[in-house]
Amino acid sequence: MTDTTLGLLLATGALLFFTAGTLVTQAASRRLDLSLGFLVATFVNVLFAGLVLCVQWLLRAQGTVWNATAFAMFALAGFFATDLGRWFFYESVVRFGPAKASVFQVSSPLFTALIAWLLLGEALSPVVAAGMLLTVAGLVLVSVKPGAARAAKAAAASSGADNAPRPSHRTRLLQSVLFLGLCSSLAYAAGNVLRGMGIRRWNEPVLGALVGAVCGLLLHLLFSSGKRLLWQRLCAANPTGIAFFAVMGVTTISAQMCTIAAMRYIPLSVATLITLCTPLLVFPLSHWLGQNKDPITARTLLGCGLTLGGIFVIVLR
Repeated sequence: MTDTTLGLLLATGALLFFTAGTLVTQAASRRLDLSLGFLVATFVNVLFAGLVLCVQWLLRAQGTVWNATAFAMFALAGFFATDLGRWFFYESVVRFGPAKASVFQVSSPLFTALIAWLLLGEALSPVVAAGMLLTVAGLVLVSVKPGAARAAKAAAASSGADNAPRPSHRTRLLQSVLFLGLCSSLAYAAGNVLRGMGIRRWNEPVLGALVGAVCGLLLHLLFSSGKRLLWQRLCAANPTGIAFFAVMGVTTISAQMCTIAAMRYIPLSVATLITLCTPLLVFPLSHWLGQNKDPITARTLLGCGLTLGGIFVIVLR
């Protein structure tokens, strides 16, 4: 088996794990508070990655050579992807459904190109600029629902909610699918760039995923509220919800390990593109499972097509 074939297989495995995690997220959020579920999933990330690493070290003939620079990159990737990116993504899945949230994930290569331009000085060609426009156009088509504002206003009038305080423009922006989705994509892109740089300096994908997960868990514990009541909340929580988030923890850390490993054998942009094509699977599966009640319209399909087309133009330039 060639390195390219191995990399493509690892990236495809990551795609399947990411798809499973996306579908589980919405079902889990109905049974357990999102902040508590995020903690459960991140804790399982650490446990499962630690277990895989122990098995790897038992089967390995030689030890690990320390690389402090790569270690720092993996830890920083954990901050961006495991903490920021996943929080924004979970919020978008819960608020707007797994299908629309997954579409935003495929825009990460767009932000990867932007980060490379800003940090590494890589110029953006006209072809890349055209791909960016296609991606943005697709995201707008998917996220903006025609007549949604008029329908919401009519529903509020009929229910007598006109007298209720209305959220400010800033609040509506911060809670919009466009803001949450783009922030998630940007954070994941930064994490992917750091992971790609780390794995090429230090061939330790499992350890790299574990370092990022530990960093994300520590940050969540540090900044989350109600830490003293955490054990009581877990004891009183829905066991099925905890189990769902635990499964999500296994799928997400497995996807991260596969993605990091794939970046060792194939170009970073190609690995990112394959692993983020979750809408191709999430759209039909979410309808089949009854998670997505919105119809798949021609507008949605056109938006997905433009988004994926723009990503292909950027990555395969």
